[in-house]
Amino acid sequence: MSLLDASRITKRFGGLVAVNNIDFSIPEKSIVSLIGPNGAGKTTFFNIIAGIYDPTAGEIHFGGRQVIARPRRPWLEPVVWVVPALLVALATIVLGLEGRSETSIIIGLFLTVLTLMVVLLIGVARPPAYQRFLIRLGIFKSARPNDMVINGLGRTFQNIRLFQNMTAIENVLVGMHTKLKSTWIDAILSTPRDRREEQVARVRARELLALVGLKGRDDQLAKNLPYGDQRRLEVARALASEPQLLLLDEPTAGMNPRETQQLTDLISRLRSDLGLTILLIEHDMRVVMGISDRVTVLDHGEKIAEGTPDEVRRNPKVIEAYLGTPPADAPPAFEPADETVAPASPTVEGAGS
Repeated sequence: MSLLDASRITKRFGGLVAVNNIDFSIPEKSIVSLIGPNGAGKTTFFNIIAGIYDPTAGEIHFGGRQVIARPRRPWLEPVVWVVPALLVALATIVLGLEGRSETSIIIGLFLTVLTLMVVLLIGVARPPAYQRFLIRLGIFKSARPNDMVINGLGRTFQNIRLFQNMTAIENVLVGMHTKLKSTWIDAILSTPRDRREEQVARVRARELLALVGLKGRDDQLAKNLPYGDQRRLEVARALASEPQLLLLDEPTAGMNPRETQQLTDLISRLRSDLGLTILLIEHDMRVVMGISDRVTVLDHGEKIAEGTPDEVRRNPKVIEAYLGTPPADAPPAFEPADETVAPASPTVEGAGS
């Protein structure tokens, strides 16, 4: 079964077509890699899946439910905001005419304004019940990044985005915010539920830090951790939201061969031990060819190849895209990964597009 299905995804920025008509799926509990030369559209496609960009065309289903697509009937949503306030105002007018009381009119106006403010706040916060109500009305808006996290998607970034002045365990606790049930009232009053949940969350955060190789570094500031440990901390924070699908954007970038091997082993364990589905962008072909079940190749925003690592490595279009060599004269694009750590970690240069 596919955990994520993307159909005919296109993204234009003005006259630039960054992603063009891509069909893409991720089977459950698989490791899928997205590769391509610099400017191929990989990170743009990643950001569409994560809910950062709305596609110009196409749709994405996650867990069997449509989450990303072009908006439908967005003009109807402001009507939803205004109607409750109008009903309160109408009731105020009717009561005011019957009772001819200035006090009742003032109270009615206050309730009207209050109703409008509450509805607008709900529209901004977009809780699940509100979104389900919009869908019943035929209104659809693409999921935002926080919606995708709630749906079961976690991600890391090409450039590390930790809270540098927070400790390692605090960074992981931030990633749990969608799973915590205590309210702000519980926090102010320090209720038993809040204290109990905080204790359980800290235990889980320490387990995740140990899982990624950061045991005993709970209280170190993120900015004081070595580069490789910061990468692992970002993975732990993504895991804190208990995702079904984990997006890793160049997770081994800047690492030495030993660190790369350690993180590669960690990614394999996340699939085997936690049952996660993983999608990664990676320029280190030893990593890609060594752990991927399937590889998809983009070039200039289009999908040019897809298949097993060995099939992709020998695909003439991939060879030409990477090496610029006529396919008839070119060797396989990438050598197969060794079982041991190589003395050097060859990479295909270029940041994500």
